[in-house]
Amino acid sequence: MRVLGRGIPGLFFLLIMLAGAARAQVDFDTQAPYAVLMDYESGVVLFQKNADELIEPASMAKLMTVAVVLDMIERGALDLKDEFVITEHAWRTGGAPSRGSTMFAELGSSVSVDNLLHSVIVQSGNDAAIALAEGIAGSEAAFAGLMNEFALDIGLENSHFTNPSGLPDEGMHMSARDLAYLARYIIREFPDYYPVFALESFEWNGISQSNRNNLLNMGLGIDGLKTGHTEAAGYGIVVSTTEGGRRLVGVLHGLESASARTEEARKLMTWGARSFERIPAFAAGAIVGHARVYGGEVPEVGLVGEGAIDIYLPRGNRRCLSAEIAYHAPILPPVAEGQRLAQLRILCDDQIIQMAPLYAAESVGEGDITRRASDALLELMFGWL
Repeated sequence: MRVLGRGIPGLFFLLIMLAGAARAQVDFDTQAPYAVLMDYESGVVLFQKNADELIEPASMAKLMTVAVVLDMIERGALDLKDEFVITEHAWRTGGAPSRGSTMFAELGSSVSVDNLLHSVIVQSGNDAAIALAEGIAGSEAAFAGLMNEFALDIGLENSHFTNPSGLPDEGMHMSARDLAYLARYIIREFPDYYPVFALESFEWNGISQSNRNNLLNMGLGIDGLKTGHTEAAGYGIVVSTTEGGRRLVGVLHGLESASARTEEARKLMTWGARSFERIPAFAAGAIVGHARVYGGEVPEVGLVGEGAIDIYLPRGNRRCLSAEIAYHAPILPPVAEGQRLAQLRILCDDQIIQMAPLYAAESVGEGDITRRASDALLELMFGWL
């Protein structure tokens, strides 16, 4: 990992600007062992706690099941009116006999994709998730392969799926950051279907069940997404709100009770909506800094954000801010425009309070033999530092 320090030219003016408007470092914590708060528009992380550690996602893994199914519908490979049969495996493993979260679908019945999705989202129906997997891919294992491919396609770096329901399995894991990115992806890519996440209840087979996300009716602007719980993993939630004039995505996991999950999520989202001041930092397409390209046709590539980058500073007392750009070196050509290369980190008293992904502003091809030789000499003499 290469880190460009506080004095990098591309950030010098930014730091002067922030110094006059800087506020206290993050004065917030949560009982949850794992947490992320993300600005939806920019993907900027406003708060994190063990965000990249591998965790058992429990039923929050169903968000990936939903994403895979909705993507197939968007591509025309599946229709909401298509029907799948509730097999004996789906019924016994995820239905009424399992005594877990269930749709209470009858054995051998046919259920539409739309109703199965409603059950997965609102009721956390394990039988519905398994029925979708078997109907699409033939088995849970084959569908898990689709989930893993999709996770790689959308840039999830710490996720592996073994089933569509999130039922406990040693090989199943995600991270809090991946859960936040997945939620952001669903909100952005499937706006027409996203309102289902805000439904307060769903009825099937004469049984009405309330949405397990009980923050929906608390007046906090929350409109999704998913809860999860197993004995080993504890209680978790992926939640989103538009309170405060912008959308936030929050993740908490590892809590000891459902009541603690509700209270900690309420605190996190309320704090995020009310406790930050926004400072425009870089316009869309503006160069944030540069990264060295080893053996490229040019020695450096410009770095830009995903659209505009705003700095969200916690309100409070004035403190010293700093910023840095971090990336894995050496970066080798070819580099494609838009390729994710680095990360902008905003720090307060050496504590990271915000992170934003950075992308290549232009493509960089392989340099001629002179360029490659000179970079090789620099590597030999000084190392790629």
